[in-house]
Amino acid sequence: MMDQQQQEVASGLPEGGKARRVYLQLKEEIARGQHVEGQLLPGEQKLAAALEVSRVTVRRALDALEADGLVERRPGSGTRVCGTGPRPAMAADFTTLIPQVVQMGQDTTARLLSFSYGPPPAAVARAMELAPDARMQCAVRLRLVEGQPFSHLTTYVPEEIARNYTEAELATTPLYRLLERSGVEVARAHQSVSATLAAPDVAEVLGLSIGAPLLSLDRVVRDARGRGVEYLSALYRPDMFRLEMELSHVGAGKGRHWEPVISPAGREAAE
Repeated sequence: MMDQQQQEVASGLPEGGKARRVYLQLKEEIARGQHVEGQLLPGEQKLAAALEVSRVTVRRALDALEADGLVERRPGSGTRVCGTGPRPAMAADFTTLIPQVVQMGQDTTARLLSFSYGPPPAAVARAMELAPDARMQCAVRLRLVEGQPFSHLTTYVPEEIARNYTEAELATTPLYRLLERSGVEVARAHQSVSATLAAPDVAEVLGLSIGAPLLSLDRVVRDARGRGVEYLSALYRPDMFRLEMELSHVGAGKGRHWEPVISPAGREAAE
């Protein structure tokens, strides 16, 4: 297990809340092109005054940015932006997410962190509308793209379905393929997206600092009979994963509104 200090070094996040705030703000500005490659950042004193922090705090943030390869610091020459550099990333269309999750499972690799059977958490049981004595398979996986961890996935599947595949198969095969092979006909799902902070166990495997921001996605999948067949709790690194959606402005007068656009290819995939 890595201790918190080791995690700070691994993730590049500086110690101290104010230093982290400055680090994240400057990192975001560099990512958005507000500070372009080759440009000199304002001096430490100017940054400290503009951000209302001490020079020590600014120095810690700049040290972390340099460790990430985003800036280069030279005595007497200032701090020069190096650019964000290429980073593996995944994107998914929110309107056709289910088939894209299957494809994502084929384009990435997964590491099985834990595998067990037992009663589900109360919140999962309520969402799945399960009987009080229900047992489920709980699996925790780390998904990687080009060898870099980008998502932490916890899935719950009813035991009578999960017994149709093995722990080894779950470690190497996308779960939706295993559900289909088990005779499950996935019909619909309800999902919600929000933000959360990385708990110690999640931060460790994703290579982040405890409390780092994460994109959180929860999904309940049901079959043609309305039976809950999977509960997914997914945590994504926001710097490596994004959800996208095309919108069309439709209607007339006061009824005009934005509506999701599903492309023909996406519609076929969803069907």
